[in-house]
Amino acid sequence: SLSLSLSLSLSLSLSLSLSLSLSLSLSLSLSLSVKEIAWYMGLELGKISIKRFADGEVYVQLKESVRGCDVFLVQPTCTPTNENLMELLIMVDACRRASAKKVTAVIPYFGYARADRKAQGRESIAAKLVANLITEAGADRVLACDLHSGQSMGYFDVPVDHVYCQPVILDYLASKSISSKDLVVVSPDVGGVARARAFAKKLSDAPLAIVDKRRHGHNVAEVMNLIGDVKGKVAVMVDDMIDTAGTIVKGAALLHEEGACEVYACCTHAVFSPPAIERLSSGLLQEVIVTNTLPVAEKNYFPQLTILSVANLLGETIWRVHDDSSVSSIFL
Repeated sequence: SLSLSLSLSLSLSLSLSLSLSLSLSLSLSLSLSVKEIAWYMGLELGKISIKRFADGEVYVQLKESVRGCDVFLVQPTCTPTNENLMELLIMVDACRRASAKKVTAVIPYFGYARADRKAQGRESIAAKLVANLITEAGADRVLACDLHSGQSMGYFDVPVDHVYCQPVILDYLASKSISSKDLVVVSPDVGGVARARAFAKKLSDAPLAIVDKRRHGHNVAEVMNLIGDVKGKVAVMVDDMIDTAGTIVKGAALLHEEGACEVYACCTHAVFSPPAIERLSSGLLQEVIVTNTLPVAEKNYFPQLTILSVANLLGETIWRVHDDSSVSSIFL
């Protein structure tokens, strides 16, 4: 039988359970529709309590039994990153101490993912540190959406299921009926070429262009030149995230200079740190297409913004992990 209810704390905190085999708990302070995931999975919303002590410490209590359950904790580690990360770690620990059979951390947006290497001396590889924390807290498996780099999967000492949100964006682009002859897929930097090439392959092997840039500091990008031809084309820029939007907007300006008739930006994670909204709404982009792996406040909406839901994709992936079915076949 289904044991289900809903509670609200400082963030939206939910727990879903199906008999004694599956429990899905979500602590979400984002626009990802939990009801959509629950509807897709045929579940209703359950209960978990997350509070703050007077000194700011996090308190977590599961409001229903997860003994012997396959538990999925859905928690993005977006802003406030450290708060959300700490909530996730304590939820994992609570489930482990409540005798859950297996605990999977479902992380739609993995904070600290960009700190995946030492670009300069005396730097931390924070992505590895966060992976260690999640593993040591007791997670048996991690499910994450569009990691910044593939090597981040190797930082975990537990299995990682990498969910590509590409199908959601591709389905939306297909609905726009843009001729494949008019399309060119653009990588905003050399590091994103593999991602853009995979995207182009799904768009009838559309041609590929690359924006060559040189970064002079954190969140500062300088566009240098374009590799490829975009003249008279509809350019689709593909990246994993938009932070301050410097890379995307400077890339869009270059594409227009090189003769592109329209420029679209397609990114999974809408981080949107200031001054991203001002840059993205400046008119250089025909449309900015993102997903709801992390929240976009209504005050940050602008006419060119389209937010797509990944709830069904996550729901399908969670079911497959629970059933020990293939996850990679979703993205073939």
